[in-house]
Amino acid sequence: MKFNVLVIMLLVGTLLSSCASKKEILYLQDASKFDNSELSYGTTKIQPNDILRITVGALIEETAIPFNRSAGGQGGGGGIELIQLEGYLVTNENSISFPQLGSISTKDKTVLELEEYIKQMLESKGLLKAPTVNVRLLNAKVTILGEINSPGVYTFTEQNITLLQAIGYAGDLTINGKREDIKIIRELDGNRQIGTVDLTSGDFLNSDFYHVKPNDVIVVNPNDPRVKSAGFIGNVGTLLSVVSILFTTIVLITR
Repeated sequence: MKFNVLVIMLLVGTLLSSCASKKEILYLQDASKFDNSELSYGTTKIQPNDILRITVGALIEETAIPFNRSAGGQGGGGGIELIQLEGYLVTNENSISFPQLGSISTKDKTVLELEEYIKQMLESKGLLKAPTVNVRLLNAKVTILGEINSPGVYTFTEQNITLLQAIGYAGDLTINGKREDIKIIRELDGNRQIGTVDLTSGDFLNSDFYHVKPNDVIVVNPNDPRVKSAGFIGNVGTLLSVVSILFTTIVLITR
């Protein structure tokens, strides 16, 4: 009887040690101290191999036609083919070839800065009067892996999305995700950065990793209870064998 009680206590203790606490699960637990804080927006620079959609408008619509690409009449190609037809591929030298303006440098420019530059060039060369220019990144994507409900690669066209929005695209973290240790792998200008974000603290709202950048990789590791649980379940056969041997030994000794 004492042995059975001991085994039950051992199992209960193991299960309790595998439970996640409320503090490990809740997001932004101290967010109130950031109320009314000034918003900051990411300034994503255009990178080689980006594909840009550039839409030009003018007071007389017909005059803007030569400056706009259209996939119309190209057949029912797939999504990637459509992007390539509509967009301008940024070369490894950080440039694009634009109608009547020739080669345009995109180095160290954001999409907003490129919009303004093209607009000024069209006006200064007398090609269009009071033009409007809109630039969008067509192939921006983020990869989310690990303890996430729908891991995978997600595309976005917004100029600024936050880490929480990206996680929302993937259906949020599972209950087993380690919210205080989110890893973000980022490559910019040939350099690799690895950042750590704590989603349980509001401090990350002022972090460089608050906004997601194109091609970021977000890794959600399992929390400690999940790791312990995985180890326990994976060795349950061994545990039962040990318990069985101990039980048999005790029975033989106490006869």
